Amino acid sequence: MAQEVTITKEMTFGEVLKKYPHTVKTFFQYGMHCFGCHLAVDETIEQGAMAHGVEVDKLIDDLNKAVASPAEEAAGSSPEEKKTES
Repeated sequence: MAQEVTITKEMTFGEVLKKYPHTVKTFFQYGMHCFGCHLAVDETIEQGAMAHGVEVDKLIDDLNKAVASPAEEAAGSSPEEKKTES
């Protein structure tokens, strides 16, 4: 079954964080610590990714994975951590 797309690159940081606050960890993993910036509220995910040199499609994929499995995100388990634990 294909993963449902909940977050899109056209959404703003403000929209995503308000609706899915647990995604902050995913943003941090990409070095995107924009949440104190007044521009981030209205900046799209695509704009922020471009400004930080982040591959937007990969970021969106990981954000949607975080939304699909919030319990894992809340527990601090990322796909990268799972690989190293195996």
